[in-house]
Amino acid sequence: MAQNEDFIEVLGARVHNLKNIDVRIPREQLVVITGLSGSGKSSLAFDTIYAEGQRRYIETFSAYARQFLGNLERPDVDKIDGLSPVIAIEQKTTSRSPRSTVGTITEIYDFLRLFYARASDAYSFNTGEKMVSYSDEQIKKLIIEEFSGRKVSVLAPVVRSRKGHYRELFEQVAKQGFLKVRVDGEVQDLIKGMKIDRYKTHDIEIVIDRLKISEENDTDKRLSETIVTAMYHGDDILMVLDHDTNTTRYFSRSLMCPSSGISYPNPEPNNFSFNSPKGMCPNCKGLGKLYKVNLNKIVPNKGLSIKQGALAPHGPQKSNWVFKQLELIAERYNFKLSDPFESIPEEAKEVIFHGGNEKFDIESKTLGITRSYKIDFEGVATFLQNTFDANESKSLRRWAKEYMNKISCPECEGSRLRKESLYFKVNGKNIAELAHMDVVELLEWFTDLENHLSETQGIIAAEIIKEVRSRLQFLVNVGLTYLALDRSSKSLSGGEAQRIRLATQIGSQLVGVLYILDEPSIGLHQRDNAKLIQSLIQLKNIGNSVIVVEHDKEMIEHADYIIDIGPAAGRHGGEIVSVGSPSEIKKQHTLTADYLNGTKEIEIPKKRRKGNGKTLTLSGATGNNLKDVSISIPLGKMIGVTGVSGSGKSTLINETLYPILNAHFFNGVKKPMPYKKIDGLKHIDKVIDINQSPIGRTPRSNPATYTGVFSEIRNLFSKVPEAMIRGYKPGRFSFNVAGGRCETCKGGGLRVIEMNFLPDVYVVCETCQGKRFNRETLEIRFKGKSIYDVLEMTINEACDFFDQIPKIYRKLKTIKDVGLGYITLGQQSTTLSGGEAQRIKLATELSKRDTGNTFYILDEPTTGLHFEDIRVLLIVLNKLVDKGNTVLIIEHNLDVIKTVDYIIDIGPEGGKKGGQIMAKGTPEELIKDKKSYTAGFLKKELL
Repeated sequence: MAQNEDFIEVLGARVHNLKNIDVRIPREQLVVITGLSGSGKSSLAFDTIYAEGQRRYIETFSAYARQFLGNLERPDVDKIDGLSPVIAIEQKTTSRSPRSTVGTITEIYDFLRLFYARASDAYSFNTGEKMVSYSDEQIKKLIIEEFSGRKVSVLAPVVRSRKGHYRELFEQVAKQGFLKVRVDGEVQDLIKGMKIDRYKTHDIEIVIDRLKISEENDTDKRLSETIVTAMYHGDDILMVLDHDTNTTRYFSRSLMCPSSGISYPNPEPNNFSFNSPKGMCPNCKGLGKLYKVNLNKIVPNKGLSIKQGALAPHGPQKSNWVFKQLELIAERYNFKLSDPFESIPEEAKEVIFHGGNEKFDIESKTLGITRSYKIDFEGVATFLQNTFDANESKSLRRWAKEYMNKISCPECEGSRLRKESLYFKVNGKNIAELAHMDVVELLEWFTDLENHLSETQGIIAAEIIKEVRSRLQFLVNVGLTYLALDRSSKSLSGGEAQRIRLATQIGSQLVGVLYILDEPSIGLHQRDNAKLIQSLIQLKNIGNSVIVVEHDKEMIEHADYIIDIGPAAGRHGGEIVSVGSPSEIKKQHTLTADYLNGTKEIEIPKKRRKGNGKTLTLSGATGNNLKDVSISIPLGKMIGVTGVSGSGKSTLINETLYPILNAHFFNGVKKPMPYKKIDGLKHIDKVIDINQSPIGRTPRSNPATYTGVFSEIRNLFSKVPEAMIRGYKPGRFSFNVAGGRCETCKGGGLRVIEMNFLPDVYVVCETCQGKRFNRETLEIRFKGKSIYDVLEMTINEACDFFDQIPKIYRKLKTIKDVGLGYITLGQQSTTLSGGEAQRIKLATELSKRDTGNTFYILDEPTTGLHFEDIRVLLIVLNKLVDKGNTVLIIEHNLDVIKTVDYIIDIGPEGGKKGGQIMAKGTPEELIKDKKSYTAGFLKKELL
């Protein structure tokens, strides 16, 4: 029994393509599961081990609780022994919400909010003095000490700096039995019908009591009652007026400025949250940025007249209401619509931009009569702002946005918080200043913090500081030293987002847990890979089991135990090919072993391509962290863009270059990041971008529908003579719409039987026997095959079957070329692995007709791919370049980088310390560079 406790034992796993496998996984070890893309790695790690761990956890709940949670299906496995609680870190991108930041994802910001709510000092935003708050007993003691032997009035402030005549207030105060009030510093008797100037701002206090302060008992009791009454009417604030000096002193139960009397509510964590109405800046609603109309965009050319179209949103003069109003404004301010815009009087421009509402008379000399006119114009700028702020239509808001600039909120200066929240400080810093520091700076600040806290603050904050330090340290360990907590999660690269989630999970320092990670090295530069591996080893050393699904050579070599699944992919995989330590695996004769021990390798080209001599030049890119970057991209070559994570690769290519090309060729609406100019667009005639966004993962999506080849197949079936006789259109052959599909299972092929608080059971539809279509549709055959038979074909079989139909064959051939010949046309997208989904997307884009001058942009195409898959992919990409096209790849994988013709290396570090071109040239030229991190690692591959 003791022996079994050291292993997680999986018996008879049959999920997806796993072929009834048995496997023993050592506990408290770093275990890597590797193999070809689609061989069954994720099916074993996530769909078997993780799914069973999750299911067992939910099983512990009562039947009543389970009915709300939704039930998890039992994975198709005979038995799993030795399973610990499981945490999975999968390949999912982080939230795209503008309210999500690095601080909120890692939960560090939540600790900072708690820290500031419990241990900060408040300062007045008026005077900068430290705020104070007292109990009633302390107030009484202070009044007796400070005003002993003097005559004072105790006042309750009820109105502060507000306009109004306040007749009702005075009546109400009189009814409550008070006789005097102090208005604007002057004590007055309350009289019937009393009111003050409604157009001036006033300060009003009720005189609660007038007394001489002494230390006698009757004064003590009277003062106590007066304080309670004053606090009740003054909303927890009272004032003491010294009759001799005519000066006032404020006292408050809440935080209050001793000089000006302004008070803050007692701080709660919500007061420091930009996602809560209590803490967010009321002007920008906690986003830190606003869109404001730019008048220069409304009138880009001031030399034009309004008639010629000086007002860009309205264009040249038309016969409509707006231009009739503009004509009236011209009459009123003595100019013509044909005058250049710059010569129009300033007050007229003010009305044109911001609106006006006035009546005026014009005397007609010819007719001898006077006519009245009325200007009632909203203003072009006001109209655009209102359209953007309040209109429901996306296209109208996008139109208005063209004439606006995104600016930092003037009220909170981009900090997202309301003014009061920014005046709570610890060691001289407010919470927004901490969120703006990068991780290393913040860690240093917290390391030295205890020396600057009072004893009470130290006791309150001890646990919080410990927690924040450990989480920051883990961000440092995975190479994210350059990120700031206020960095929006939308602007994170794929690698950064993955490691932040890793930091959040691992920062909790749990023990005895089984962690399953899905390719954590994606988007990681080799320099940071060592740090990541070290973090996983540390996680293992404190008593956890770590299973990593991975293709990275370095990660595989650092593993304690390797499970190689194969021998091929899809239905030809799903078996354990070999297990053991890295040294044992290298002695085997498997595909993975051949690449690890050097028997097989991705070959370096004999000579680099010269290209076609033309270049595409982008100058002055300054988006995110780019520092006025200019690049020349030689065309007709395969180009690699490299650099550490966060150095600015995606900003330069995906956020700047691609939107420029997309707008030029296809009128794309995405706005590029700031740049000065681009030259050489005439040398290319099309751009195709293949990014990391996932393909549709619904059971009704499959490779045939995603690549668009199913539409062509349905068209083909509708042209079959029998289909034409029956009048069947292409829609008849779709399993998503009524007509040709089986209506019992709605084209799903399976029926769901709900089992209340047990997992739902899926059974084959008894009407169509899982064929998804009705009998009439299946009677239509092409070359003896029905539409269902076609969906069941593998890509390889379908290529042979449709070889005479060019439209269909071209798309299928591309899927086959990227190494996916084994999947079926109708395989559900939900059952595709990450690497398969990535290549389906690649195939869809690559099957579009290239022109010989097409510019391809690929963002980390090797995601989820085994060494052999990468070799196959490079063959496809090289064919494209050989035809004269340009392929630009953002990549960390050295197997790809060593085969490209030209490299652009960005660095030196990530974040603020990145954004510069470190080196450029062929791989052979690059490795001579001493400053580039990439050069050092590439050197080992080339030499």
